[in-house]
Amino acid sequence: MVTEPIKLSEGDWYDCDIAMRWADSDMLKHMNNAVYFRLMEEARIQMLAAAEVCSTSEEGVVVVHCACDYLKPITYPATVRVRHVVEKVGRTSLTHTTEFYVLGDLAQGPYARGRSVMVRVTRPPERPVPWPEAVLDRLAIVCARQS
Repeated sequence: MVTEPIKLSEGDWYDCDIAMRWADSDMLKHMNNAVYFRLMEEARIQMLAAAEVCSTSEEGVVVVHCACDYLKPITYPATVRVRHVVEKVGRTSLTHTTEFYVLGDLAQGPYARGRSVMVRVTRPPERPVPWPEAVLDRLAIVCARQS
């Protein structure tokens, strides 16, 4: 019996749980707006590392778009679940919707929703290049499937 390799698909996701630090909050204990972007970055880096996607002097991954809508405050103390959901797999780009949840209160989320676009580039100069199938296959392995 031959099985088809797992392919990265729309709706696949990667979860990363990150503890909020005291310094991440304002005087009302709300997570600072800039921290959401740092958490998106950390989750992206952990996802790429889990899939063994490394940047080299010849090629890498850059973020060309990142946005966030704040739906309700996350307050200290909290462990934040950052979920990157595959929205679109392009030839040179990978688009994620990002959702923020609070562990112990997952049903109340998402607390915020973001979007980011990563592009595979060769350097120098930084020019878009197609995602290698092997890289997309490794990403598919570390991302969960919605059933």
